[in-house]
Amino acid sequence: MSGKRSIFEEVSDQTPTRETAATGGIGRGRGGARRGVRAWLMVLFALVVAMIVVGGLTRLTDSGLSITEWRPVTGALPPLTQADWQAEFDKYKEIDQFRLMNNWMELSDFKQIYWWEWGHRQLGRLIGLVWFVGFAGFLVARKIPPGWTGRLLIPGLLGGLQGAIGWWMVASGVTQGTDTVSVASYRLALHLGLAFAILGVLGWYVLLLGRDERSLMQARRARDCKLFGMGTGLMHFAFLQILLGALVAGIDAGRSFTDWPLMAGGFFPPEPFGLSPAWRNFFENPGLVQFIHRISGYLLLIFGLVVWLKARRSANPHTRFAFNAVTAALLLQMVLGIVTVLYVAPLHLAILHQLVAVLLWALILRARFLAAYPIATSVRG
Repeated sequence: MSGKRSIFEEVSDQTPTRETAATGGIGRGRGGARRGVRAWLMVLFALVVAMIVVGGLTRLTDSGLSITEWRPVTGALPPLTQADWQAEFDKYKEIDQFRLMNNWMELSDFKQIYWWEWGHRQLGRLIGLVWFVGFAGFLVARKIPPGWTGRLLIPGLLGGLQGAIGWWMVASGVTQGTDTVSVASYRLALHLGLAFAILGVLGWYVLLLGRDERSLMQARRARDCKLFGMGTGLMHFAFLQILLGALVAGIDAGRSFTDWPLMAGGFFPPEPFGLSPAWRNFFENPGLVQFIHRISGYLLLIFGLVVWLKARRSANPHTRFAFNAVTAALLLQMVLGIVTVLYVAPLHLAILHQLVAVLLWALILRARFLAAYPIATSVRG
């Protein structure tokens, strides 16, 4: 027997359903194609890492001046005939690097260094194309998450600036009659520094897009401001060390003093201020440049250990682990630096040293991000 019904109840043959409360209002409708954009940025990140490695190999093989002209569009095609190859070789013969350092080269030798520089420039063109196609595609499809259009423009603008700085760097070595056989070291440092800056922007965006807006807003409430500030300082210090490393590479200072922990038997290198005017020594004196790079490396390690001790007291296990990884990479990088010097900077060790710098940079970014946006963990662990 059915129970009594209220006189205010609406009669219907359908069974009444109860609506559930909507959740996730902060992030609903604001996601865009976060996963797709993140995957695109990860591809760009990998390409920039490859660009840094190929650029390092181009520098270590002294191939960067093999192409003496900047042709952003027509330069995408390599020489296709024997006459084209000879024409490129003849242009190279006109610069000081060939006259003073590589006048023994035949056409077959020239082709080897030409392919390194052509590959480096071609990879730059590929990165620009991948950025443009991805950005335009997401923009036309209206899949860019709200507030991200301006952000996603930044890597493209920085990439265009990087191409211009790359030619500005090469132009410093394409000389006649000045006895210059390599690019200016400070321009090389700026070129490499901007590459790491682009890598940092891409990496930070990838980390942000890995979590939805609601998760990020909740995580910010638990931010460890002190650790985040120290992580930011470590990031800046590591960036300075990368610039100093580029100065060392630019003048082959790593092959000038091959003993450690001393330099030519003393704490200071001989004649650290032998060049005039004095400011040139900080960029062009192999002894002083390598000495500054060494001392900066020691100080970076000490500061890294201080940050690590602070991170050990973090209540978040993911953050602690991230800074553990940074410290491990920092120790590895220092050992690699010492070994590279002792073995007179052979190609494989020098490029490995640069690659670990990329790894360390990425790990510092991740640790800094987790200090700013800690991952929530259960009290039970």
